[in-house]
Amino acid sequence: MKITYTGRQVELAPAQVKKIEAATTKLAKFLDGKGEREAHVTLGMERGRHTAEITVNYFDHPLIGAAASPDLFTAVHGAVEKIEKQAIKVKAKWRDPKRTPDKEAASASTAAKAAAAPNSHRNVYRVDNRGDDKPMTLDEALLEMEKEIDYLVYRDANSDRLAVLLRRRDGNFDLVEC
Repeated sequence: MKITYTGRQVELAPAQVKKIEAATTKLAKFLDGKGEREAHVTLGMERGRHTAEITVNYFDHPLIGAAASPDLFTAVHGAVEKIEKQAIKVKAKWRDPKRTPDKEAASASTAAKAAAAPNSHRNVYRVDNRGDDKPMTLDEALLEMEKEIDYLVYRDANSDRLAVLLRRRDGNFDLVEC
C-alpha cells in the first residue's frame, strides 16, 4: 500500500512513520488484492488532541476513517479500524449474489423475454383418467393422495361435481371444485 502523509501542525520522525506503516500492514493485506492501493493519511493536532484521517479508494468506493485521541497512534489505530469495517462491508456487497441489475438492463432483459415467449414451445401431455369413476369424499381423496401423486381429479360424492386436489410445494393441499 502506498501511503502519503499530510501533517497539520505535526511533524513525523522516520521512526513514527515506520510505526504508522506497521499499523496499516493488516489493512494493506486486506485491500491490496489485484493492485496496490493508495492511502492518504492526514494528521493534525487541535487543542491537545491528535486527529487522524485516512482515505482509500476501494472498488470505486471512497473509504474514510477518522479518529481523535490524546495519543497520535491511538488515533491512527482508530482510523484504521474504521477503514477495515468499511472495507469488509464493501467486500461483502461484492460477494453477495443478490445484486439487482440497473433499470435499463432489467427492462432490456424483460423485453427480450417477452419477444422470445411466442417462439418458445411448451409440451402438453394428455392424461386419461377414466379408470375409476366412483364418487369419493374429500377424506378418501386425501387418502388416495398419500400414494405420492401430485394431483387427483375426482367426482365429489356430496355434490356430484368434479374436484381437483393439488399437492402444494409446502406439503399442504389446494382443492379446486368445478
